[in-house]
Amino acid sequence: MSEKGCIKCGSRDTGTKDVAMTGTGLSKIMDIQHNSFTVVFCKKCGYSEFYNKKTSTASNIVDLFFGG
Repeated sequence: MSEKGCIKCGSRDTGTKDVAMTGTGLSKIMDIQHNSFTVVFCKKCGYSEFYNKKTSTASNIVDLFFGG
């Protein structure tokens, strides 16, 4: 089995960041950021995927990025 990499460029050099975003309606008006995500991105080409922190297993989130 070959090693998987970024689906756009094949690189295995990744980074992660945690981000929070507003929703719609009142939370948007009041700037309440209750939607939390982990972003996994390719350091070579910039391709990014968002994973919901409430439902994702943080232990292998990079594996999900590589299609594992």
